[in-house]
Amino acid sequence: MQPKMEDVARHAGVSKSTVSFVLNDKPGVSEEM
Repeated sequence: MQPKMEDVARHAGVSKSTVSFVLNDKPGVSEEM
């Protein structure tokens, strides 16, 4: 079973939007995340 975006977000302590930005290579997310 593949992890869902909300699982990744919860594990990383970020929002689902942040996960989406990273997966879609959008600007504005620091490398420290």
